[in-house]
Amino acid sequence: MSEVVYNRIAMLRAERGISRRELADALGVHYQTIGYLERGEYSPSLYLALRIAGFFEVTVEIIFSTAPFPRIGDSSERSA
Repeated sequence: MSEVVYNRIAMLRAERGISRRELADALGVHYQTIGYLERGEYSPSLYLALRIAGFFEVTVEIIFSTAPFPRIGDSSERSA
């Protein structure tokens, strides 16, 4: 059984208008690493996950999850 880590890195980058290269430079990693992370082809170390969360100024749980994130606008997220 493979361990999958879901993330919202691409969404956070898009919201802030940050390129993969800009994020990679800020974190001290190769820009391709950001692509691998976004596609779920690579799970970050705890250290890198914490650095990503720090960069975006959110908690790690906002960015990473072991379960898929609900789709934006999903009816199950709407409150009555």
